[in-house]
Amino acid sequence: MLGLLTLHLHIPGCKSLKEKRSRLKPLLTRLRKEFNISVAEMDLHDVWQSTIISCAVVSNDGAQSQRTLQGVVKWIDENWYDMTLVNEEIEII
Repeated sequence: MLGLLTLHLHIPGCKSLKEKRSRLKPLLTRLRKEFNISVAEMDLHDVWQSTIISCAVVSNDGAQSQRTLQGVVKWIDENWYDMTLVNEEIEII
């Protein structure tokens, strides 16, 4: 089963694309290490204070994929104060 999480994040106070990348890169790296998932910025590349990232996980159990991706959302809310979660969507394929 493939689990896909799409997150819309707001990055307050960001004044340039360079600053956006410097604040986003540590989050992407940390998510890869913490959850062993694939993660990338997918949209809003040219918008300074917003981004859309997608996380993917593959498992033989759809429920496990769901739990992992819900854990990502919870972890970002509890640990990553630099950004605000605007919207989230989980799909299991």
